[in-house]
Amino acid sequence: MYQTVNFYDFERAFITADRDNFSYRGKKALFDYLEEIEAETEDGIELDVIAICCDFSEYKTALEALQDYDRGVYESEEYDGVDAEEKALAWFEDQTTVLSFEGGVIIQAF
Repeated sequence: MYQTVNFYDFERAFITADRDNFSYRGKKALFDYLEEIEAETEDGIELDVIAICCDFSEYKTALEALQDYDRGVYESEEYDGVDAEEKALAWFEDQTTVLSFEGGVIIQAF
């Protein structure tokens, strides 16, 4: 049995589960992404806040995420300079799902 939820319900589920893992904009990006997946696959997705928190992480920048994921890559000279953020974002996009939004990025665990 599935229940259709809107963004308000989605956001409230995180509050009820006492999970403050994502900013408001991050939750909105996740909600939009999950709705898109549902529409593409025509399958419902279970709203499991704990699973979402395990599968996705929010960062202020892709460089911050890269430092968390692979310090060796992060510390290489390739990620110095003005285009370092774009390179870090491209690196993640080659590895996994990346949700960019105003104020941050969400990286799917891999």
